Amino acid sequence: MKKMMFMVLTGLLAVVLAACGGNEESKEAKNNDKEKTAQTDQQKEHQKQVEEMQKKLEAQQIDEKKTVAIVNKEEISGSDYNNALASVQGQMQQMGQDPTSKEAAEQVKSQTIDSLVRQTLLLQDVDKKGYKVSEADVNKQLDEVKKQFKTEKEFEAALKKSGIDIKTLKTQIADDLKLTQYFEKEVPAGKITDEEIQKTYDQFAEQGKKSGQEVPKFKEVKPQIEQSLQQQKQQEKIAQRIEELKKNAKIDIKI
Repeated sequence: MKKMMFMVLTGLLAVVLAACGGNEESKEAKNNDKEKTAQTDQQKEHQKQVEEMQKKLEAQQIDEKKTVAIVNKEEISGSDYNNALASVQGQMQQMGQDPTSKEAAEQVKSQTIDSLVRQTLLLQDVDKKGYKVSEADVNKQLDEVKKQFKTEKEFEAALKKSGIDIKTLKTQIADDLKLTQYFEKEVPAGKITDEEIQKTYDQFAEQGKKSGQEVPKFKEVKPQIEQSLQQQKQQEKIAQRIEELKKNAKIDIKI
């Protein structure tokens, strides 16, 4: 707060003005303190809620050494389950759902096991068909992952928080790269026709008009629609492939 002194003021007036100024500064300081206290309380409450949720999420984990399932003689460990569990929990939270609720607990468990079985079946078929990736390709992809972090320490902290080490991460990257090759050659999406794209756009445009939204021109969204349809069609083919693999597989769920 600015203090203004005038030569013509008497000593007494100067003292009174100083006292008034001190009171105003005191009021402002108290108000600021109250605001800071309120913000701090909110931050503490939020942090408390985050910590409580984290404990609930961790409570759904199982013993890392426990065998969760056996797929064609290949064991799936509790460690694999916990990694997949974190992914399922995160997806549910992004959708605004609480994965730790009693209603969701069984769904979370079922989805986690199903995703593990599906991935194991696919990777077994990948290895059977001889798909491989080089160490250089894995390291290149690893470098792309590291670029998302400002420093090496931040990257290492993120690894620690996720509960995996660098060796496990590199294995996951290698699996992802092999699966990408496998999908492209074994279950390609195939060509998307102009008729399919036009039909999807018409449906999108109709919904947009009903809700009063501005509908972009066909040319503007055609590439996105085509890509979306390709992904959808490929996902359908992958699901069909997994069902075929399941028919000839021996799957034993242990939890």
